[in-house]
Amino acid sequence: MEYHKLGDKPCSSHLFFAILLVFVFIASFADAAIHFHQFVIEAKPVKRLCRTHSTITVNGQFPGPTLEVRDGDTLVITAINRARYNATLHWHGLRQLRNPWADGPEYVTQCPIQPGRSYTYRFTIQNQEGTLWWHAHSRWLRATVYGALIIYPKMGRPYPFLMPKKEIPILLGEWWDRNPMDVLRQALFTGAAPNVSDAFTINGQPGDLYRCSSKETAVFPVEAGETILLRIINSALNQELFYGVANHKLTVVAVDASYTKPFTTNVIMIAPGQTTDVLITADQQPARYYMAAHAYNSANAPFDNTTTTAILEYKSAPCGAKKGQPLKPIFPQLPGFNDTATATAFTAQLRSPYKAEVPMKIDESLLFTVGLGLINCTNPNSPRCQGPNGTRFAASINNVSFVFPRRNSLMQAYYQGQPGIFTTDFPPVPPIQFDYTGNVSRGLWQPVKATKLFKLRYRSKVQIVFQGTSIVTVENHPMHLHGYEFYVIGSGFGNFNPGTDPAKFNLIDPPRRNTIGTPPGGWVAIRFEADNPGIWLLHCHIDTHLPWGLAMAFLVENGVGELQTVQPPPLDLPQC
Repeated sequence: MEYHKLGDKPCSSHLFFAILLVFVFIASFADAAIHFHQFVIEAKPVKRLCRTHSTITVNGQFPGPTLEVRDGDTLVITAINRARYNATLHWHGLRQLRNPWADGPEYVTQCPIQPGRSYTYRFTIQNQEGTLWWHAHSRWLRATVYGALIIYPKMGRPYPFLMPKKEIPILLGEWWDRNPMDVLRQALFTGAAPNVSDAFTINGQPGDLYRCSSKETAVFPVEAGETILLRIINSALNQELFYGVANHKLTVVAVDASYTKPFTTNVIMIAPGQTTDVLITADQQPARYYMAAHAYNSANAPFDNTTTTAILEYKSAPCGAKKGQPLKPIFPQLPGFNDTATATAFTAQLRSPYKAEVPMKIDESLLFTVGLGLINCTNPNSPRCQGPNGTRFAASINNVSFVFPRRNSLMQAYYQGQPGIFTTDFPPVPPIQFDYTGNVSRGLWQPVKATKLFKLRYRSKVQIVFQGTSIVTVENHPMHLHGYEFYVIGSGFGNFNPGTDPAKFNLIDPPRRNTIGTPPGGWVAIRFEADNPGIWLLHCHIDTHLPWGLAMAFLVENGVGELQTVQPPPLDLPQC
């Protein structure tokens, strides 16, 4: 908005200031826009790795559309389900203040959108900016139903770092050479682990190292000397990833749509659900450089041991030896797949750029064990008991393996006062204390299946220590809390010691996130204020673990008055 110098006028200063206030008020609303979108969820032919599959897409795109908005904008997105599966959409990392109805996890805040039906998600972005993303939150649909959600600052507000010449979303994904929903269905029938993916992808393309893929490898042209902002999103279904660009330094400036103190690194580790913004300057010899990603695998389990690539191409790069042929790209050095030291060192560098508003007086101090388990079978030789030693895989938090309801969603049941859908007796600490990361007795490997929630008073100050276990295997579990951001105040290996470890907490400038990994064989501590009423899912973002039960939900009670109360559900909210 332009401001012009007003000449001297024979009017009162009171009138002048009144008019000025009106202009400022109008301008504040004029900056906010309403974005209308239609997302058609349907199967389309997609060819990867030499084969064409009928792939679930949004608007025929894989990955799906990129949403670009500003802080303060409102989105109105009508999801039309033309696929043969139930579907929902989740706007990963958005607070959705007082509006759980737009959050999206099936059977938690809504019943799924059935084939042939639609639902309109309406929400406003409030005091958030940076890189987030959206994805399906119904079974394994998010293997291909996902896209970037980029929130720019309000008009006139600059980035807290050098303005880049261009910005590039980098979506890291996984690809199965068959229908991902069939992969999940087979695993849930047999009780065994699902087959691992056949490729990783960058912006939907596997890259040069896979069959039938080189022609479609993503290429990003750059001018020598320019600085680019890479908005990196791990949209892979099940795999933490190492990512780097050959011969180029990455300056980390934000994670999960929260700015960080900038630091420089050769490689990042990014877990499913997380985002990382990095600045990269094209300051090397003009050439072609691979950006690449491969697995960080912290579990004693099979994994996809392939590498996806894209190309950072200097526009002034010379041609190769063969006339007209481009130079062969230079490959980056990535850590080994089991390099926990590098992963830990990376996350340890993350800091908020300012003194953080960390809750100091804690009302609810929770200890949550997170890990896998096994369900014993009465007939171990059954086709349905193909897990280790004739069992079925499971997962749990505090020995409760979460069961998603089917008759109604949790939020609808709560709002309608419908009994029998859930209980609010989720344990605040493990029911039995044991050496969580040691040699655990097999008698503690089988969790209890239930739909239990933990109730929080409005504005209560919460601390959660996520304690990994060695049951079946240690593993980095990326824990995602819907409806909230939180401060990551500490982490370590082994068992959390409540007597000595809190003294090492960072309560000054911890990073703010919405998804945080639990170190393999270790713990991580977070804090937040329960200022968003509703029912909010907490779960591991490795999607193999979600149907096994590595989840729970918080029921945050209403406060006082309309602004502290869940808003009424929309009229078109799907019914079960």
